[in-house]
Amino acid sequence: MADTPDPTTLLSRFGLTEFRPGQREVVDAIAAGKDVMCVMPTGGGKSLCYQLPSLARVGTTIVVSPLIALMKDQVDTLQGIGIAAKLINSTLSAAEQTDVMNEMASGKLDLVYVAPERLRNSRFLDACRTANVTLLAVDEAHCVSEWGHDFRPDYSRLGRFRQRYLNNVQTIALTATATPVVRDDVIEILGLKEPKTFVTGFARTNLRFGVTHSKTEQEKNDALLAYLQSQSGAGIIYAATRKRCEEIADWLPEKAGRPIGVYHAGLDPIQRRQVQEEFMSGRLSAIVATNAFGMGIDKSDIRFVVHYNLPGSLEAYYQEAGRAGRDGGNSDCRLMFSYSDRYIQEFFIDSRYPSKATVKKVYEFLLTREEDPIELTLDQVREAIDVKDGSEAIGTAETLLAKSGVLRRLDSNANYAMLRIDSDAPSMLDFLPKEARTRRKVMLAIEKIVGRRRHEDVFVKPARLMEAADVKRDQLVRTLRELRRLKAFDYCPPFRGRAIHFTDRDQRFEDLDIDFAELARRKAAETEKLESVIQFARTAGCRQRVILNYFGEADADNCGTCDRCAPGDGRAGRAQDVAMSDPMKGVDSDALLRGIRVVLSGVTRMHGRFGKILVAQMLCGSKSKKLQQWRLNRLSTYGLLSDLKQSDVVGVMDALAEAGLVEQKEVDDRRPTIHMAAIGTQVMMGQIPLPPSVRMPIPLAKKLAHASRAIESGDVQTQSAGTDEVPEADEVIDQAAESERSEPSETDVTRDDVETESNEAAEAQVAELAETLKRWRRKTAAALGVPAFRILTNSTLERIAEAAPVSAAQLEGVAGVGTATIEQFGYDLVQLVVGCIESLPAEETVLDSAPVAEPTIVPATAPVVPVAAPAVDPSDAYWTWRLFRDGYTVHQITAIRRCDLALLVDDLVAAASSGHAVDPAWIDSPAAVKRIRAASDGGTVVG
Repeated sequence: MADTPDPTTLLSRFGLTEFRPGQREVVDAIAAGKDVMCVMPTGGGKSLCYQLPSLARVGTTIVVSPLIALMKDQVDTLQGIGIAAKLINSTLSAAEQTDVMNEMASGKLDLVYVAPERLRNSRFLDACRTANVTLLAVDEAHCVSEWGHDFRPDYSRLGRFRQRYLNNVQTIALTATATPVVRDDVIEILGLKEPKTFVTGFARTNLRFGVTHSKTEQEKNDALLAYLQSQSGAGIIYAATRKRCEEIADWLPEKAGRPIGVYHAGLDPIQRRQVQEEFMSGRLSAIVATNAFGMGIDKSDIRFVVHYNLPGSLEAYYQEAGRAGRDGGNSDCRLMFSYSDRYIQEFFIDSRYPSKATVKKVYEFLLTREEDPIELTLDQVREAIDVKDGSEAIGTAETLLAKSGVLRRLDSNANYAMLRIDSDAPSMLDFLPKEARTRRKVMLAIEKIVGRRRHEDVFVKPARLMEAADVKRDQLVRTLRELRRLKAFDYCPPFRGRAIHFTDRDQRFEDLDIDFAELARRKAAETEKLESVIQFARTAGCRQRVILNYFGEADADNCGTCDRCAPGDGRAGRAQDVAMSDPMKGVDSDALLRGIRVVLSGVTRMHGRFGKILVAQMLCGSKSKKLQQWRLNRLSTYGLLSDLKQSDVVGVMDALAEAGLVEQKEVDDRRPTIHMAAIGTQVMMGQIPLPPSVRMPIPLAKKLAHASRAIESGDVQTQSAGTDEVPEADEVIDQAAESERSEPSETDVTRDDVETESNEAAEAQVAELAETLKRWRRKTAAALGVPAFRILTNSTLERIAEAAPVSAAQLEGVAGVGTATIEQFGYDLVQLVVGCIESLPAEETVLDSAPVAEPTIVPATAPVVPVAAPAVDPSDAYWTWRLFRDGYTVHQITAIRRCDLALLVDDLVAAASSGHAVDPAWIDSPAAVKRIRAASDGGTVVG
């Protein structure tokens, strides 16, 4: 290999006069023979980093690329400037593929582009052995880490291919989006040796990032239309699903008055190619697509990229958004953010990581199939085992089973049989009896066909094997089945599409080598990535800085162009965020710190039960009815920042959230509430100084300092220590917040707080009771044939466990327990609670099992609701009386209570004795009426 001393002499071949930033260093490292990990933003010129060195050396560069469209664009461009480049993929006929491999073997090609799946093709692997391959380029290398395990498993085989067939040839891995963790993963999987790592700055200064918040689908559609009408030039609109793409493309072109196409994997190849060519040529001004479109598409003049739905990670977002402005011109990137979009991504994550129960069902079902191979689609398997998971989850389950070694997932190889030898013995004939002539003859033919491809699936047409072994078809099939008894040999008959082939049917599911703990860790990591996108959408600071911080550029400056740095048209400019820990002219730094600590104290006092708006109202001293009803006006921090607007306080909380001092979390009804983080508590208590990560515009800092000027340090210390003027206010907050996100109840009832018992004992009781309630809910849901949440939602169940109601009145007071729930399940719930409490050892009992009177908290301005019935008796008799009072028949009540008529009469007698009004018409029995009248002394029997 003779590398050109000065690589700049080859730039003219590509129509260039100079390198872009970062390119020259990568090219020099390749020339020096080093393995390279190259991270360069979209539009930064990654392709040149391996294309130019390929011209400077003897031999061929193999380029592994994930999409056919990507290969075609690259190859067409290279051939257009006279560079010997070709591709090998399914668009070529077998003869055309052979021609390309022959040219590669003879050294006529500088670059050969292949998909990772090509690495399973035996003819291609043989060609690689004989060709002079001097460089391996892995484009979109993040796929090795992020997709290689599941979606594109062949990516994870690249390291083995490099070692076995290319003798660890020099390799360059390239990507536009890779965090430090992903980079390390790529290096390990590919087996790169002391690679030179280049990370060119991720900042795209010509892109303006913005987010439009929408609550409803119609609001989002209106925003999309308005945005599109404000944009000129070509653009891409990404949606999460094929269905959504079709829906948008159905109405958007007519309303926008411009030609817009649709692109997704559900279209046939001809349609996809046509749409792509129309977009590339400019006949379509925009395209609505899933993320199947755009990877490597070389259209430099894309002026805008819209994400209609939330992407699953910042890696995906930045790569897709980065397809705008590759020519260096100013371009716009807009995310249409609706919090409900996160549930689409969560569904995708759940599908990629099916539960252990689903994997077991798939395995046990496949074992019942006697055919080999098993040619069932994912949908057919899903319908057969009757699970709620999507088809992707079934595919992942099959992949996990394949990795455990009990089966193989075989791709389409029409009319081909599969052979495999997993032995390094010189000859498999040594394991066969000498008198087994036919078996030995067939095995000898198999060894010739497999050759050096041991430990790999080798596909062959049966006719070729019959000819090589000189046997008839029936003889061949029978002999192959006999040979399968050899542990190191496997055979699968021909099949049409994708298929499942069992290699071991004797394993119990419990004994399979599947690391569900690791799967749970990876699922949690993907969920964390999704949270990073949500943080990007909600940040109050520079959006590009959020992205750059995510990719490891911790000291990044504000971009000055995003919708946070420059609202409106992106040119007006907003006051730049500055660190609050730095001295600022005209700002009292002590007062500013006191103001920040007051905000943190206000968040603390709300106990994570409310969102930013209500916290801001409390700190600003709002007179709203809701605030007074919930007694938030009695907190010690109420009105301390009355000189500020509520929007200003929300801005301060956004700045604190971006710095990690507070955080937003989802609660019931998908409503975000604000919580304290550990570092925020330390700042509030004065244990650590204000970190430099807290940044906000100077005008807002001035307002906060001015509003806090009269607050004394001692007052802040008192607030931070948690001393409130209204001791019971925190209890009111907890109860009120629960009521806010639940069905309204007549009263808000709290249980006695027994201060003398330990917190650990209380938590243990709550956990045990919650588990008891969940078991009861599962059984009840199964008996009634309804989903579990129809019985009780998770949040209501947890509130019952915390309140531990041992009487009817207490259960009525639990937020979320409505009349229908009480009537159908109230008796059972109270009995479960009482039974659970009575089963605890005496020293662990937090609540007395005997019923006690409960205090009722009534908001100050709320009208007092008169109670029609006398004092409620907490015994079982109350439930019978309540059901009769509400108009249920005797037959219905015996079914609900699961008892006979005699017990109902006993309950009514007890209810009458307690002072409840009982109507004799409820029971058609003179003897029963006589007993009831006697019990009530004639005073409370109606009629």
